[in-house]
Amino acid sequence: MIFVLFVLGLAACNAEPGNNGEKVNQQNGTTGANSSTVGNVLNTDPDEGSRANTESIIRGRAAEILAFIKAKDMESLAQAVHPDKGVRFSPYGYVNKEKDLVFTADKVRQLPSDNTVYVWGSYDGSGEPIRLSFADYYNKFVYDKDFLNAKEVGYNQVLGKGNSLINIADVYPEAKFVEYHFPGFDPQYNGMDWVSLRLAFEQKSSKWYLVGVIHDQWTI
Repeated sequence: MIFVLFVLGLAACNAEPGNNGEKVNQQNGTTGANSSTVGNVLNTDPDEGSRANTESIIRGRAAEILAFIKAKDMESLAQAVHPDKGVRFSPYGYVNKEKDLVFTADKVRQLPSDNTVYVWGSYDGSGEPIRLSFADYYNKFVYDKDFLNAKEVGYNQVLGKGNSLINIADVYPEAKFVEYHFPGFDPQYNGMDWVSLRLAFEQKSSKWYLVGVIHDQWTI
């Protein structure tokens, strides 16, 4: 009898570590899964979703404003103009802070009936002053092509490149921009007849406002 009790006791002792070991293994497995999950969370770029959301907002905003521009709906366009900085119109890719004209939202509302001949900068090549009313400037340096149906659309990406310096990042360091681009029209020009329109936006009180309308094309 004593021998039987001894054997049973020994078997029970040997079985106990096995059960404890099984529990430890299960706990380690759970902890490992949690560690993996935490690791994945920590390795996720917290700004990735924010950047994607910002791009979506800016692209939508640009398309909306471009529709206003095409329709010559200056009342709606004026509401999108930056309340403090206004909107600058640039005839070429190089934004000239001294010569390019800046209009407030109120002035933008008046542009359709404004026959004033402004100096918008200088013509590429000749260097002659660009003396045009807004209506004429619009036809030549704003919506000279159907940009709403552009072949290419870029976000914070310069698509049209020629000989002129593109300084949009220097003039608008806090801005995001959308570029509407036609790579060319006549094959005989080998793409030198490309044209682009860039719309630049800056944020104020969580809303993105228009600060720049930049026309660009091949320059000499």
